[in-house]
Amino acid sequence: MVALLCSTSLCGDITVTDTFLLSNSKGKCYWRRDNLVTGGLKLHALKVGSVFHRKKQWRKAMRCRVVSVKSSDFSVSMISKTLKSNSSSDEVTKVLTSMPDTDSAFTYFKSVAENPNLLHTTETCNYMLEALRVDGKTEEMAYVFDFMQKRIIKRDATTFLTIFKLLSVKGGLRQAPYALGKMRESGFALNAYSYNGLIHLLLKSRFCTEAMEVYRRMILEGFRPSLQTYSSLMVGLGKRRDIESVMGLLKEMETLGLKPNVYTFTICIRVLGRAGKINEAYAILKRMDEEGCGPDVVTYTVLIDALCTAKKLDCAKEVFEKMKTGRHKPDLVTYITLLDKFSDSRDLDSVRQFWSEMEKDGHVPDVVTFTILVDALCKAGNFEEAFETLDVMKEQGVLPNLHTYNTLICGLLRFHRLDDALELFGNMEALGVKPTAYTYIVFIDYYGKSGDSVSALETFEKMKVKGIAPNIVACNASLYSLAKAGRDREAKQIFYGLKNVGLAPDSVTYNMMMKCYSKVGEVDEAIKLLSEMVENDCEPDVIVVNSLINTLYKADRVDEAWEMFMRMKEMKLKPTVVTYNTLLSGLGKNGKIQEAIELFEGMAEKGCPPNTITFNTLFDCLCKNDEVVLALKMLFNMMDMGCVPDVFTYNTIIYGLVKNGQVKEAMCFFHQMKKVVLPDFVTLCTLLPGVVKAGLIEDAYKIIANFLHNCADQPTNLFWEDLMGSVLAEAGIDNAVSFSERLVSNGICRDGESILVPILRYSFKHGNPSGARTIYERFTKDLGVQPKLPTYNLLIGGLIEADMIEIAEELFLEVKSTGCIPDVSTYNFLLDAYGKSGKIDELFELYKEMSSHECKPNTISHNIVMSGLVKAGNVDEALDLYYDLISDGDFSPTVCTYGPLIDGLSKSGRLYEAKQLFEGMLDYGCRPNCAIYNILINGFGKAGEADAACKLFKRMVKEGVRPDLKTYSVLVDCLCMDGRVDDALHYFNELKESGLSSDVVCYNLMINGLGKSQRLEEALELYNEMKNSRVITPDLYTYNSLILNLGMAGKVEEAGKIYEEIQRAGLEPTVFTFNALIRGFSLSGKPEHAYAVYQTMVTGGFSPNTGTYEQLPNKA
Repeated sequence: MVALLCSTSLCGDITVTDTFLLSNSKGKCYWRRDNLVTGGLKLHALKVGSVFHRKKQWRKAMRCRVVSVKSSDFSVSMISKTLKSNSSSDEVTKVLTSMPDTDSAFTYFKSVAENPNLLHTTETCNYMLEALRVDGKTEEMAYVFDFMQKRIIKRDATTFLTIFKLLSVKGGLRQAPYALGKMRESGFALNAYSYNGLIHLLLKSRFCTEAMEVYRRMILEGFRPSLQTYSSLMVGLGKRRDIESVMGLLKEMETLGLKPNVYTFTICIRVLGRAGKINEAYAILKRMDEEGCGPDVVTYTVLIDALCTAKKLDCAKEVFEKMKTGRHKPDLVTYITLLDKFSDSRDLDSVRQFWSEMEKDGHVPDVVTFTILVDALCKAGNFEEAFETLDVMKEQGVLPNLHTYNTLICGLLRFHRLDDALELFGNMEALGVKPTAYTYIVFIDYYGKSGDSVSALETFEKMKVKGIAPNIVACNASLYSLAKAGRDREAKQIFYGLKNVGLAPDSVTYNMMMKCYSKVGEVDEAIKLLSEMVENDCEPDVIVVNSLINTLYKADRVDEAWEMFMRMKEMKLKPTVVTYNTLLSGLGKNGKIQEAIELFEGMAEKGCPPNTITFNTLFDCLCKNDEVVLALKMLFNMMDMGCVPDVFTYNTIIYGLVKNGQVKEAMCFFHQMKKVVLPDFVTLCTLLPGVVKAGLIEDAYKIIANFLHNCADQPTNLFWEDLMGSVLAEAGIDNAVSFSERLVSNGICRDGESILVPILRYSFKHGNPSGARTIYERFTKDLGVQPKLPTYNLLIGGLIEADMIEIAEELFLEVKSTGCIPDVSTYNFLLDAYGKSGKIDELFELYKEMSSHECKPNTISHNIVMSGLVKAGNVDEALDLYYDLISDGDFSPTVCTYGPLIDGLSKSGRLYEAKQLFEGMLDYGCRPNCAIYNILINGFGKAGEADAACKLFKRMVKEGVRPDLKTYSVLVDCLCMDGRVDDALHYFNELKESGLSSDVVCYNLMINGLGKSQRLEEALELYNEMKNSRVITPDLYTYNSLILNLGMAGKVEEAGKIYEEIQRAGLEPTVFTFNALIRGFSLSGKPEHAYAVYQTMVTGGFSPNTGTYEQLPNKA
């Protein structure tokens, strides 16, 4: 029987048998191999399961007059007649998938199950399970699953996932440990065969931890795992280097009466050998002989590898000889292992011996064995034979690969044969092999160790786009870029990881790290590095000390910087001109002009005459401190001392004149400058903002026109953007726009968009989105500027940020109407706006539009959609989208993916699912950060599970994630709510000791917790601590909390004093304040005071609420 789908719009699913005639009024029916054509109708093969997913279409098909078939026609007896007693499983599947409804299908399924001549397969059972799941028939599904177990029909991943779906277990196979409990409750009881299969499925998916959990449950339920299951678990644990668990499994299987086989023992030997436990590995080998389970060739090879790794080469040879004389002869893998290990030990004679033995045993050398031989020859310095080996390879039809050439290059560089290595490197592509990052790194390592840093850095620039290997030159170059960006975490990882790869930091490395620490303000860490240099016998040089002086100055630790300068004599280091320049720069930043001049004048006396950079540094100091006149006088001294002014000199003087309001003098100096040196871009950015600010638009226009006339090349977009950025910052928006219009209208700036962009950016930054839109229309409509997509994106993003979504939508339509294709950034701006405003329908409509317009959503797009769904309360839809994306395989989740999902689950009370999602982050290469931990800790805290929250806190600290203020605040809050005030106080004090700044919220939480526990003295101590702080000031919540808790403790006088503090602080009390006072007086038996507060409250214009009347004492 074949299920067919009508392609017309009138019909749904139609099921026919090959015994039925298909007809219509227009044509005859005839068969083809590829499809069935009936006149004007085409019928296509229907996919398995679609009948049950499309019940409505089925009923519609039954009403269609093309084919009319009643469900009674599909009775089991009729179908049985169409099948022979020896029908194949494919025919059973064909009949089963053609059933019109689930009940008919299940009846047929059971009839086949009872017929010994018919056969069910995994396919038919899974099909039946899915059909039953759609109809929610749990008992029938349990029947099918139990039938599969009894008939030993393989249960694959689809089998379990279908049942998981029925039981609303999300997260795939990884949720198996959790799902097993729900399966048992619903009647799905697993037998030993099913447990073994499930464990193998989990291990196949690399879910080793979950596989062990299922294994433990299997044991608890009294089942005995198979030998294959134990072996698979051992392999999985062995990959994790979990020796204890592997050996534990070996003992457990023997306790259950299972006898280990050769494969099991070999796994144990491999795990022990890799851990360096050679004696224990030998003990396993001895035990194999004693138990009559003789080792095979794999066992011996594994043992040889372990012995060689442990440098026990003689023992490895003994094992090899034993193999030769025994019945398990060495195979090619054995020889490769021996050749490789003895080559590493530079034992060329042994390598030749093993090579000869390998050929005698009939093993033909391949590219792997030849490359090992080349490596051994290179290590012995026998390069002539190494090159001859390449020729032998080609003669035998074995082509050298990338590893072969890299090995030979390494060998040549090891013996300082650089020219030969470079020649081979240059010929690699002609030989059909393209160099990779590793090839470049080999040369970087050589240049670094040879002291040729220039060549090292040049080579690094050529290969950095392909990756960086751990050598000192590559690390230093990496540290430089990281230090410049202030990315101290990555820099620390590289710096402290040097020892792991056998490299020692040099002066450049320390300098880069100090620069990095300076960038992020960690001056003390920089000082520690100086001590570390001395301890590691790495003598500090003047470059390192200069860097440290500069770091101290930047940290405003001027005295320590000068102390370091004075210590240079003790360290036998002579200050260089760089040292003085650093000190002059520091003095200038601190406005110490006189000290700077004195230091400058003393340089020549100490044998260190100033250079041009020294003068420029001093000029910079003078000009920034309004001493431009003195700078002009010293300019003549500079020439007298033989130092030639450069463009930086003139730019600095121009800056001083402009800063001093002497714009016309600056213009005159600029014209004098052109006679000596050519102005540069910095000159324009220094001079023009002042000229434009003074309203001299025409002068500014002439200056830039003349500058561009003398330029050989046309300026780039970046030139105009930076120039306009400087003009905007100094001259303001109005003058800048006037200047820009002059440049665009006269064609000086051919690309008006590069001028428009910084103006738009400036307008948005200064809170004027309407002005940005007006300027955009002026430039595009009046001046004819043609905007491109980046400009549209800037405008759309700015308008959305200003909550002008409708105008942004109009602009989005304009983008599409002009033929400009929106990119993923354009869509993401609008997606984010819809998500944050709760417009879910518009969000999904735009999300779908992206794909239809060939603009593939990126990770940010997906994250925005999931976040929007969570905010709208559709957590399950967000999770479904997440699992769909994960299943596709192209999606790489980030912390921004997991944050909203975990938060949504936590707030929905689904903490178990939130924790499971959190645990799975690392599997997708996503390390939880502080924000993720905070979300989960807050979820457990709000749910009253303070212990779980504390465990998460300890875990985040252990994993190197630094808690922030919110982390501590959440912990303090949940512990106080749980009545564990001492624990809360512990974390509160830890917060203060951690270097993080507490805030009023955290203080309020702690004060309220202490107050509720009647520990009022401690609460008042914290209150006084807040009052004495320069940073934290008590707010109304602080006062209300104290009034309430003091009143409840009967300390109404103290509560009254706190009320007076509110008035002195200039705060406005609320109804809660008065209610707290009324309650305190009422509980203290002072009704007249309670009513007096009530009168004050009413006359003060406050409206009592129900709480007020509940607190008032009964007058009667």
